Order: sequence, then structure tokens, then C-alpha cells
Amino acid sequence: IICNDAFLLAGIDIDDLKNRLNITLFQLESWYFDDDMCKKALTDHFKVYDLSALGIDNYDVGTNAAGALMQYSLSHLTQIIPYSTNKFMILDTSTRRNLELCETLREKQKRGSLLWVLDKTKTAMGARMLRSYIEQPLIDKESIIKRQKAIEELNKSLITRDELREYLSPIYDLERLISKVAYKSANPRDLIALLNSLKMLPHIKTVIQDFKSPLFKEITEELDVLDDITSLIDNSINEDPPINIKEGGIIKEGYNEEVDRLRKAKTEGKTWLAELETKEKEKTGLKIKYIKVFGYYLDVTNSYKDLVPDYYVRKQTLTNSERYTTDELKQLEDVILGAEDKLFSLEYNIFSEIRDEISSQVVRIQTTAKALAKIDVFASLAYVAEHNNYVKPNINEKGIIDIKNGRHPVVEKMMPDSMFVTNDTYLDMNNNRVSIITGPNMAGKSTYMRQTALITLMAQIGSFVPATSANIGVCDKIFTRVGASDDLASGQSTFMVEMTEVANILRNATPKSLLILDEIGRGTSTFDGLSIAWAVVEHICDIKLLGAKTLFATHYHELTELEGTMKGVNNYCISVKEQGDNIVFLRKIVKGGADKSYGIQVAKLAGVPDSVINRAKELVAELSNADITAKAKEIAANMTPGNSIKGVNDNVELHQMSLFDTVKEDDIITEIEELDLGTMTPIDALNHLYKIQNKLRNRW
Repeated sequence: IICNDAFLLAGIDIDDLKNRLNITLFQLESWYFDDDMCKKALTDHFKVYDLSALGIDNYDVGTNAAGALMQYSLSHLTQIIPYSTNKFMILDTSTRRNLELCETLREKQKRGSLLWVLDKTKTAMGARMLRSYIEQPLIDKESIIKRQKAIEELNKSLITRDELREYLSPIYDLERLISKVAYKSANPRDLIALLNSLKMLPHIKTVIQDFKSPLFKEITEELDVLDDITSLIDNSINEDPPINIKEGGIIKEGYNEEVDRLRKAKTEGKTWLAELETKEKEKTGLKIKYIKVFGYYLDVTNSYKDLVPDYYVRKQTLTNSERYTTDELKQLEDVILGAEDKLFSLEYNIFSEIRDEISSQVVRIQTTAKALAKIDVFASLAYVAEHNNYVKPNINEKGIIDIKNGRHPVVEKMMPDSMFVTNDTYLDMNNNRVSIITGPNMAGKSTYMRQTALITLMAQIGSFVPATSANIGVCDKIFTRVGASDDLASGQSTFMVEMTEVANILRNATPKSLLILDEIGRGTSTFDGLSIAWAVVEHICDIKLLGAKTLFATHYHELTELEGTMKGVNNYCISVKEQGDNIVFLRKIVKGGADKSYGIQVAKLAGVPDSVINRAKELVAELSNADITAKAKEIAANMTPGNSIKGVNDNVELHQMSLFDTVKEDDIITEIEELDLGTMTPIDALNHLYKIQNKLRNRW
């Protein structure tokens, strides 16, 4: 993170931030974030007159952040796009974690996540794009359908799809390579990697140019085969160059005349040295050697010292030998070393020019890299759909989620012998908004709810889904409250974490959202927990307050009494087969509510000692006499679909005092709408406001 002084003075716990996010924080001078400096940095870099040309003129804070970042390090960027939440489904941190989109909840590993199932990409670029698709599902129906058609077209021609995947395999990470080129840190081997990747482009374009789907037509237009860059690298850089760019051996023979001349001089010079050594060796038995301090010299051992000719010039005396030079050797040394130094320098300069030429084409290469990434993603999703028996979902904007024989995409891959039990799901905006799901723990409630969320999410990234058929209504947000743990770092208990997540959901969900709520209220007393769960269901069901599609799993089977008294609530349960004191989980969702929690049977399955199990049976028999279920039935029986309670003594209907009731607010709104503000004096306005305030107080 780069920041200014104000960030550090804002009262943020910087050390906690570093530890929790595992980031480095770097403070820049204030001028980096100056409004005018940032605007200038962006307009200069993108060569536009003002920010409106980039579509970011209304993003003041974003402009400052982007401008500071541009001045700091990101000079190779070619495009800037404002991130708008009205283009993508919103997924909060809790939902990403609970649904295990890119990593598992416990081990933080890719294996076991949705990304693990869907990622059969061949390139690093495709892998990154697929991850971004999973983290940013679409909410535009037409965009989703365009992706579906691309996947469908690939799977209509399996041979073509597999051919594409073969061509994608040798392609290196073009986005990273071009970044290195732009930063002038790319070495010759990076350019060869780039060359080998570019050689695949003509083959890929030939394959996709006959595709008819709109998205592939766009990709075909975006995919530049970059012939000029391919030829430049192929003609200039040796196929097996050194890593060090200052030691020569980079430039191909025939690319530059001066390089060829110097290389020949260097080679011939060494041939002349060998000839000189052979000639002089007959006289003195010497060897020609080289060290950086002395250069080339004639090494004569003491036994041959008396045979040294007069034209030898002594350079150094050692214990066992003498070192000499001659005029001829000096001339050869000048030719060889001079040619070598000039050659290395010239090769480096030519390489730098080639790298700069490639850098000037960064926009074309990045555009092609994006096109390749899209091809890779759609080929991967097509491959997964075909191998995992996924179907193309229908996309609607009516809020209907209708899944037949849905499967959890991850769990089914982890289970042997195709033993996964499929289930149906039906939710809509009217009579099937909320499904109350009961049944014992371990029976599969969480798996069922998560699979519904994942199928919905997969459909909105354009993927096919694990089901026999699916009709998915576009959701603007998915919220999950599945499981909880203490957040000791911030001093929050399990129940506080749970309630914080519930508060976030109830405040930010919309009627177009999908809610996955598991065991609300279990972290407190039975009475408090049931009351909270009951009230949450009421709030969600009220279309004036929320009205979102919801799967609500609970161990409070008293909540099944809400079916029939609250519009949109339906009961479902996990079917269980009883065998004496034992139970078998059938993992099938069926209509109706469970009348037992089977907690003791689950405890027995888990291996709790028989003495504890037997005592628990005795206690549950005694406690059942004070069962709160009877009271729940009484409350539900006195509720009407309009959320009112019938008076017991006077046979009149008394309005139910609910935290979520908004009936009287309609009268107040009407009264405000009818006010003639144009003719009212300030004192009249205050008097009317006072009356309205009293009405709001008196409603309680």
C-alpha cells in the first residue's frame, strides 16, 4: 500500500493492518497525491486532454489514488477502467470465505475450492482471468449469455477445443513478460519466451476465425498475430542466448554487419593465437595464457628460460616460470580484446533497441494477451462442463431460481464413485421466497445451501452448472452466514461474529439478493436464539423491508410453524431414515418440516459414551414437558398472513407490535406528500413536523 501523511494520521492501527493483510506500507511525499499533479500524471500518460476522455472525471478519490500510483511505478499501464458495482455481483468477504471460492476455509488451499474445479486453464493469464470471473460474477443478462454461447460453441466441436488448448500450452505469461520489457528488466531469454509464445498466435487465430458466437468474433478482432514483433525477435536474438546481457552471444549472425565483423575478428584472433603458440612452442615449450591483470602472455618454465629469444620482453618473474610478451602478441591482444569489448557493447546496445521497439508496442501485446486469456478461460470452462456433465442454465430477470438435480461442484469431485445425492431448489419473488430447512446436523443442509449459491454464482460468470436443468434469476448480491468462529484478534466471540454478519446482511441485501443463512441464533440461549431467528425470518419475508430469496437452515424446528402464516415461507427438511435408536442420513431435501432434531442420535454416531447418551434421553423426556414448541405453535396460530395477533379476551384483532412493522408509516408518508409547502410558513412547517414526530412516538 502506498499512502500519504493523512492516512497515517487517520487513527488506523497500521501494525494490525500489516499483520492481518500481510502487506507492506510505504509512505510517499504529499505531492504524489496532489489533485493537479495526479490529473496531470494521468492525462500525460494516456495522452488525453482531460479526464472525461478516460471516463473517470467523476472519481475524485480514485483519480488521486491512480495518479499517485502512476507516478510511483506503473508507467507500463495502457488502460484505466473505473470499477463499478452496478456491473458485477457483490460478494462480501464472509461470502467469499464461506463459499470457498478460491481457497478452502481451513487450509487456505486451492484444492477443494470452486476455482480448483473450474481451473483447467493452460496459461497464467487465463488462470488470473478465471479467478477474476469467479470473484466478480456478472449481473447483466446479455453479457452472461454471450459467455454461455462461447462455451457452447467450443463444446460443439471438441476437436477444435482441444486443438486450441494444445496451442495455448506453450504460451508464457505475456502480461508479465511485457511488464518486464516496459521496465527494461527483460533479458534475452525473456524475449525468446515471448517469441515462442507469439509463434502460436497464427495457429490460434486460424482456429477461431470461423467461430460464429459474438464473443469469439470480438476476440478474433482483438487477437493481433504480431507478425512484425515475431520477425524482429526471430531474426535478431539467438535461440539459446545467455542470461547476462553484457557478455555477448545475444545477436544472431547476419542481423548486423558490424557485429558479424567484430565477431569474426574475435574468432580469427584466437585462431592466430593458436598458430603463434604452436610456432613459439617449438622454440621454448611455452604456453600462451590470459589473465585480466596482464592480458595475454607467454608462460616459459625455468627449464626453458635459457632458450628464450631476444625479442621476448619479460613482464613478470615467478618461482617456477617467467612471463613474456612480444610485439606480435600485443597486436593480437589489441585485436582480440578490442573486438570483444566492442562486440559486447554493440550487442548490448542492439538488444536494448530491440527491447525498446517491443516496448513501444505494449498496447498491441496487452490486447492480444487479454484475448488469449479469454480463449483460455472459455476453453477451460467448456472442458470442465463436458467432463463434469454440466448443463447450460437459462438466465432470467424474474427472480426465479429453479434447479433440477443440482449438485455441489466441489463435493461431488471429492466423493468417490459418484455417490453424491442430487437435490432440487425452487425460489421466486412470491410464494417461494424463503425456504426453512430443518434436519439434524451432518445431514447435508449446509452442502445443499452452498450448492445453490455456487450454482447461481457459476451461472452468473457464464459457466455451465452441475444439474440436469437450471433456470437462474440474476442476483445482485449473494450473502452467506454459514458457520462461525471466534475472532479473538478483534475481541469478538462466536455469537458476536454471527450477529455482525447477520446485521451486515439485513442492512445491505436487496430483494434481488440471494441469502444463505445457517443456524442463526445458535450461539446464545434457546429462547434468545429462537427469538432472533424468528425475527430475522419475519424481516426477510416482509417485502417492505427486504423480501429476498432465502435458504434458512435451522435446528429450531419450531420455525416450521411460520409456513402458512407468513407469505412466501415454505418448509423443507433433510430426509432421515430411523432404524431403532439409530439414523441414516439420506441427504435428500423433501417438502415439509422436521419434528425432531435427532441431536442425541447424532451424538451417538459421533461416539459419545453410552452413559451420556442414556442420561440425555432421560433428560430430554423430562424437558419435553416444558417444550417451547407448544408456545411457538400458539404464537403462530394467532398470527395471520398480515402479521397480526387475534385478541383472546375481546375477540378483536390487535395489531402485532413488531420491530419490523411499517403499516403506519404509509399514512405518515401520505400526509407528508399532501403538504402544500409553497403556502406554508416556517412556523406551520415546524408545527406539522412536531405532529408527525408525536405520531411516530405514539405508535409504540
